[in-house]
Amino acid sequence: MEQILCIAVGALAFLFAFINGFHDGGNVIAPSVLSRSLTTRTALCLTCVAAFIGPLLFGTAVATTIGREIIDPSCLLPGRGLAPTLFLLSALVSALTWSLLTWWVGFAPGSSHTLIGALVGGALAAFGLDSVHWSPLFFKVLVILLISPAIGMLLGLAVSGRLVRGRDEKEKVGSKRMQVASLVLLAASHGTNNAQKAMAVITMILLASGSMAVFSVPGWAIVGCAAALAAGVLVGGWRVAKIRGNKAFRIEPVHALTSQVGTGAVVLAATLLGGPVSTGEIVKSTILGVGAGDRPKRMQRVVAKDIAIAWLVSAPASAFLAAVIYWCVSGALGEGMGRFGELMKVFGQ
Repeated sequence: MEQILCIAVGALAFLFAFINGFHDGGNVIAPSVLSRSLTTRTALCLTCVAAFIGPLLFGTAVATTIGREIIDPSCLLPGRGLAPTLFLLSALVSALTWSLLTWWVGFAPGSSHTLIGALVGGALAAFGLDSVHWSPLFFKVLVILLISPAIGMLLGLAVSGRLVRGRDEKEKVGSKRMQVASLVLLAASHGTNNAQKAMAVITMILLASGSMAVFSVPGWAIVGCAAALAAGVLVGGWRVAKIRGNKAFRIEPVHALTSQVGTGAVVLAATLLGGPVSTGEIVKSTILGVGAGDRPKRMQRVVAKDIAIAWLVSAPASAFLAAVIYWCVSGALGEGMGRFGELMKVFGQ
């Protein structure tokens, strides 16, 4: 049974990487396509290649943060029965369910908020408050998630005035040509940050199964997660994310170039620091900072809604769902119900 569950966790982790690429592929290529700087086919091909190569180049700092610094490693030690495996299984099922549900209803998924919330909720249900390292969770995850869209918007504001004023046709042509490099930067940074979320869970299940003694992402997991995410980009990128829609939001080549450079820089910096981020939020915030579009108030509402849903809905909902899944599955398999069972005993139930 344990072996089957471990295989299921690994398969779901690769699926999570695929869903991440599927969700964010449109956000990554949207500025280039909506500004008519690149065709959808060209932008998508560049994005897929860069999203695959990025995880191979920029290390595993994000995976280390998620897999070793947020959840107490002792929770994954062999000898705890099925609890560690069921905890990871519950977290992934919760994250995938919530990601697909938000996609279905048209909300921004917030994959980082969803996965972190699910891992914390599952750990609390299985092992209690001491299983979560609250200080790293706050400073290396929540703070970076919170400030990264604001930094992207400030970068857009900082460079937009000089670039946008006095632009002529020659500048527009130059901006279009430079977007090949800026799109590659954005796609590579997006790929490495998001693929590492799945790498973290795969390495955690290897620790829980006793297949490795220390947290170290294996090479096959890096390549596999990179490939899964790139495949997701290929499938999801065709439905280009409508950042307010092209009719309501006029993006010019200089806007697209600036937003891609700014977003790529923020995501890459966060990745090297070990912080998971939401690429979609940063793309939209950076474009807002650049000043693209003729209805800025509507764009502000879009960005504010996405951030509010991610923080106030996605993270708590995925945490609660992971806890419920753990309690139900663990109880059904005769493994007890973790902290819920202990709480019920206290009340004499």
